[in-house]
Amino acid sequence: MNLTVENDWLPILQEQTLTSSYKSLEKFLAHEYQETVIYPEVQHIWQAFEWTPYNEVKVVILGQDPYHGPHQAHGLSFSVLPDVKIPPSLANIYKELESDLGIPPANHGYLEAWAKQGVLLLNTVLTVQKGQAHSHKGKGWEELTNAIIKKLSDRDQPMVFILWGTPSIKKRALIDETKHVVLTSVHPSPLSAYRGFFGSKPFSKANEALIKFGEQPINWQLPRYIQ
Repeated sequence: MNLTVENDWLPILQEQTLTSSYKSLEKFLAHEYQETVIYPEVQHIWQAFEWTPYNEVKVVILGQDPYHGPHQAHGLSFSVLPDVKIPPSLANIYKELESDLGIPPANHGYLEAWAKQGVLLLNTVLTVQKGQAHSHKGKGWEELTNAIIKKLSDRDQPMVFILWGTPSIKKRALIDETKHVVLTSVHPSPLSAYRGFFGSKPFSKANEALIKFGEQPINWQLPRYIQ
């Protein structure tokens, strides 16, 4: 669980590692990684922070917990490693992206290009046991990610928060909406996407807000992954 982050997130994350809830989480995870299969691999837990420094965050897309299938999770919400089949929720995100901005679906689910432009792909829980969704819920990650959301909200430069699904929308209370723009809808999973995710236009709305903030909009077109 060593902090591998080497940018302006480091002091913010270090502060959180001193809390009693984090110390308890660290003991739990040490046991879990030793005794069973946990995703993502330990070296990828902090990947979202490594690729999207605090002062470069323009958009936050908040997920729940990592994918729990082999070779999927690598520390970014909704993203999977190259060569891994695109999960249903991400396929729906791509459908909405095409409907919203006319961008055809990528041939992969690796969202590094978004992260490198300032899209923080954050889950509220950063680890999960293989095949067991929400297995690390309530173990201490929520305290850390709530603190992260508050720190982002405290930043002077405004950003866009995209909250999909009830657990993410509950985090709205942590965000100062006098500064920041919050976009919400149901979750993009096949169970709920047709109840308001499709047609919500989060990508164009996020870019419109960024332009108003004086920021460069996100290029949501992912580069084609070369096999």
